[in-house]
Amino acid sequence: MAEGRYATGFRLMVLLGVVANLVLAVPAVFAPNAVISLVGAAPVAETVWPAFAGWLLILLSLFYLPAAVDPDRYRVIAMLTVLARFAGVTFFTLLYPQLLLLALFDLFFGVTQGMLLLALGRR
Repeated sequence: MAEGRYATGFRLMVLLGVVANLVLAVPAVFAPNAVISLVGAAPVAETVWPAFAGWLLILLSLFYLPAAVDPDRYRVIAMLTVLARFAGVTFFTLLYPQLLLLALFDLFFGVTQGMLLLALGRR
């Protein structure tokens, strides 16, 4: 019974994380400076790189989907999904601490997905 709850919880948190990523990334592709301002940074003159970062976040999010479908079958992808969140936390905390909001965003998903995946693995 608990196994089903943990797997369902993990799936839902991964899907919620994908949706949250897309809510941030899709506008970043088309209006990078609007998203940059929203997260508390100064607008940039050349927007190709923030737009490309949004595009890469969309692609990264697609790689999370197998873990959301079946975290047991795609265990390595599930683990990488969690590790990628903590890599985001590290990136924003160490290199761009003014973007704390983005670090907290990844921290929330990393901790919740990580706890659910650990619980799922202990069955």
